Parts: sequence; C-alpha cells; structure tokens
Amino acid sequence: MNFHRREFLKTSGCGFGSLALNAMLTNSSAASSNPLDPKAPMSAPRAKRVIFLFMSGGPSHVDTYDYKPELIKRDGTSIDFIGVRKDTFGKKSERKLLKPFWDFKQHGQSGRWVSELFPHTAKHVDDLCFIHSMHTEGVAHGPSTLFLHTGATNLTRPSMGSWITYGLGSENKNLPGFITIMPSSSKGGPRNYSNAFLPSIYQGTSVGRAGLPASEATIRNLKNNVFSSDQQIRQFNFLQELNRQQAATKTNPALSTAIDSFDLAFRMQMSAPNILDLSKESEATKEMYGIGQKETDDYGRQCLMARRLAEQGVRFIQVNYADESVNPRWDQHSNMPKHQVHAQATDKPVAALLKDLKQRGLLDDTLVWWGGEFGRTPFSQGKDGRDHNPRGFTTWLAGGGIKAGYAHGETDEIGHEAVTDRMHMHDLHATILHLLGLDHEKLTYNYAGRDFRLTDVFGHVEHALLA
Repeated sequence: MNFHRREFLKTSGCGFGSLALNAMLTNSSAASSNPLDPKAPMSAPRAKRVIFLFMSGGPSHVDTYDYKPELIKRDGTSIDFIGVRKDTFGKKSERKLLKPFWDFKQHGQSGRWVSELFPHTAKHVDDLCFIHSMHTEGVAHGPSTLFLHTGATNLTRPSMGSWITYGLGSENKNLPGFITIMPSSSKGGPRNYSNAFLPSIYQGTSVGRAGLPASEATIRNLKNNVFSSDQQIRQFNFLQELNRQQAATKTNPALSTAIDSFDLAFRMQMSAPNILDLSKESEATKEMYGIGQKETDDYGRQCLMARRLAEQGVRFIQVNYADESVNPRWDQHSNMPKHQVHAQATDKPVAALLKDLKQRGLLDDTLVWWGGEFGRTPFSQGKDGRDHNPRGFTTWLAGGGIKAGYAHGETDEIGHEAVTDRMHMHDLHATILHLLGLDHEKLTYNYAGRDFRLTDVFGHVEHALLA
C-alpha cells in the first residue's frame, strides 16, 4: 500500500511530523485574514470611533437639559395624560406637574440651557449637539436598555458595538474593537454587549464590572501567573499551529473564530495591562478627571480609560454609570434630589473627557454619546419622584462630524412627549452608523435565512445633526 509523504506525516506521531513540514513550507504565524483588520467604510466617514457614556436608569431631561418654563409656571397643577404602563396604557390619568428641582441657565455662545446639576459639562455646550426629541421602545428598564443597545426589546440581537466592529474592524490588532467598562449584569446584562449571532470575535470585552471599584477594573483572566513570557509565547505558537492544522481539514467557522479569539487574547495579554495602567498619566490629568476625589474617582477612572482606549484605536468604547441594584442609579421614583449625587459623580469626569479629547485632537474623529434608556415624566410620583418616560427625552452627541452648539427637536411645553423633529432610537442608531461611514440598511448579516441589521426595518439618518 502506497502512502503519500504528507499523509504519512499527518497520521503518524500525532501529526507532529506534519507540523514540522508545515513550519518549513510556510510562515508558522501566517493565518487567514484577521476579521478585526480595519475594513473600508461604505462612505466617507466623519468619525472613526464612538465613546458611549451610558447613564443607566433614565436621567430626568426636565431636570437636566430640557428647559420648560411652562412646567415651572404650572407646578402643582393637575393634568390628564395617557399612561404608558400596563395599568394605565391608553387610559387618561390625572397627575400633578412637578417643576425642576434645579435652576437652569444659558451657557456658551450657543446659549444652550443646562441645569445647575452639570456646571462642568455646561462649559462645553458649544461642542455639544442636543437631541431633545428622542423617543424609544419599552417602558421598563430591561426592555428599554436592551433596545438602546441592540435595537430589540426582548430578543437576543447583536449590540451596536458588535455591529460597528463587524462593519469596520479595529484600528489596533492587539485590542478588541469593542470594550465595555464596568458593565452591569442586570437590565439586559451581557446581552447589552453581546455579539448574538455575529461571530464571537465581535462581542464586547468587559473591563471590570459594576459594583467593584474602578481602581480594580481590568480584563478578566488577563494576567498569566504560570509561565514566563518566553514560555508562554512558545506554548501559544505551538497550540495555535495545532489549531490551524485542525482547521485546515475541517470546515468549521466556530473553530476559525476560536483561533482568532485566542490570537487576540494573547496579544491583549502583551499590551492591555499597559494601556489600562492609569499611573502613567500626569497628576494634573488625574485631577482633571476627579481621580482621587471621593465623588468622582470611579467614573473619572472609567472616562480616562476610555480616552486611553480611544487613542489606541478601539472602535466602540462604552463607559457605564451603572450598578447591580433593582433600581438603576438614575431611577428616582422617589427622592429626585438624589440626581444630585449622580451628577456630582459624572459631571466633572465627562467634562474632562471632552476637554482631553479636544486638546489631543481626538474629538474631531471621536463621536461622544451621552444618554440613558429613556427620560422621566414631568409629573410627580409620590412626593418627590418621577416615573419612566420613553415618549420624550434628551440625549447629546459631541465631536465626530456632529453639528456643535445645536439643539434638535422639542418635547411639548411641559416636556412630556416629543413633538417636533421627533427622533426614534432607530434613527439615532442609523445616524451614528452614518457618521462612521456605514449604511444602516446595508450593514447586514444573514442568519436563519434572513438578513438582519441593527435598525431592523426602520430608522433614517437625521442629516440635520451633521456638521
């Protein structure tokens, strides 16, 4: 019986002879094209990356950025409105109007209104683009948070960061294209940064988790305490060569994805610790972000990490102001004055991030997005609380080709419902993809016989927001 030399080497000695032959014939480090390699955008991009400052729980727009003199004037008066919860949906319900808990002032050359909650961010209004006419799906935190991240309220769909990384790849081969800092395990949990049916290489990589100090934030299982660097390199190259030999004989996409993931994980072990090490920053920079100060230390560290990751070319960075409680941080159904605590924790770090990006020339091609899953009603809930409001709320964008010092759309005179230039969450997703050079109708993935996309069959690009 005749054996071809390659077949003999492949079947004898556990295939090690074949490995040796392959090493001689090819570069042992060569592999199929990396799915995270930078990809050409579909159109001329205005932004290269996104930093999403997620305010979990639904900040009250009428207490922060949506100034409503009529709400102040009619404080305490009763009004009929159509409810959005199960027990009141489609029915008129009488509620009392509740004026803002903080005074508003105009700021900057653009004269944008900001409440006393955000004195630091207020200094940057001429760089911001406010969207006052947002509306969304879902009335509870879980569905609305999932919709914000994935475009679906109750299904497992790829998160926005995964879609963007799938469409554009990463600018840094040693880091993931999508990183989420201190995510919560509640209100959607890992589904908020899941790749779902996209290849797993596009899932978000978490740095730390909500509930832990940001000073301890790192990528799980990143540190190798077993082998020296030289031993680890030799072991890794050997194992990856075995994997590639197996992949060459089997058509298994999952195996190829696993190989790519191992490759990325190894490179991360070599480079990520230095990138996440904030000790390399100057004391002046750390002070600007509020690091070392009780109220701002945690979120300041997160925002500074975001800037460092943006510098390294990470495509989508999410900075979570979240926790593990039943009621997320900004969720004040009672005790609205607690918004002050959350504003003090985030205002200075957010303003520092904007300033830092701008002075480094990064704001031009970095899109910063601030917002929560919905807003809050202009009515009182109990003595001093507000209920969820998906019908009208405010978010803001900065940098990355967005129109600065601009305010888009309006809610009604009391801030209850978006009425002018209404902008749905699907529209915001479509617009952000457009700024990155991606067409939300063409960025698709075929799964179970259907082409899926982030915006489902909805959404339009709001060109009025573009510079």
